[in-house]
Amino acid sequence: MNRKYRKTIIAGNWKMNMLASEIKPFMEQLKENLPKVRACDVVLCTPAVLIPALGRAGKDCMVAAGGEDVSCFDKGAYTGEISAAQLADVGAKYCIVGHSERRQYHGEDDMLVNAKAKALLAKGICPIICVGESLEQREMDLTMEYVAFQVKAALSGIDAAQLRRCVIAYEPIWAIGTGKTATAEQAQEVCEGIRAVIRKIYGARPARAVSILYGGSMNAKNAEELLACPDIDGGLIGGASLKPVDFSVIVKATDQD
Repeated sequence: MNRKYRKTIIAGNWKMNMLASEIKPFMEQLKENLPKVRACDVVLCTPAVLIPALGRAGKDCMVAAGGEDVSCFDKGAYTGEISAAQLADVGAKYCIVGHSERRQYHGEDDMLVNAKAKALLAKGICPIICVGESLEQREMDLTMEYVAFQVKAALSGIDAAQLRRCVIAYEPIWAIGTGKTATAEQAQEVCEGIRAVIRKIYGARPARAVSILYGGSMNAKNAEELLACPDIDGGLIGGASLKPVDFSVIVKATDQD
């Protein structure tokens, strides 16, 4: 982390879990365990139907609400879709785009990810843009080539002022929900590479201001080591974000000198 130049963010991704009735007790337990003075911003990205309840419950413990996906369209005959305006209207401050599960199960490509990021920026929501390689790509030594393309595509047409509101999340596909985690050295190498890609496009100052999160099975046990890496500015947390105590431990791990 480098808090001198950029924001540290711990963002939970609940995926298709939790009910509105479970949010209040969850947040009460989270509040009991979160430090009163924090070294990071805390976000919980939830299914859209839970955002209003999370927004109400999260005010007391300064937790921002976020979405897990968004439509690239403003409005219209797109049954089942949720627009950036609708997310903003219920209080979402962040939204995940390009998560590997959306790419895998819904066939989302890099151009769609780019369109969704632009839709969010237009409504004042910070996109958390996910990139990452498969195990096959890593074994073929194609990690940085593939990730660099994803980053360039996702940021196409986004200017330097908009870039300041973007967050990049590196999530090696082979380490999501598998219990496997990239070593701190592997994670740092790719996050440093992502920043180098951004530097080539926008220059040194904008690149050093972008928060890059690690999203491959960060948990209470490995968070401190991962967050000690200079180019890892937080985490996109899956399973551990559903456990208030574990999630709070990860938040506490950002308090490093």
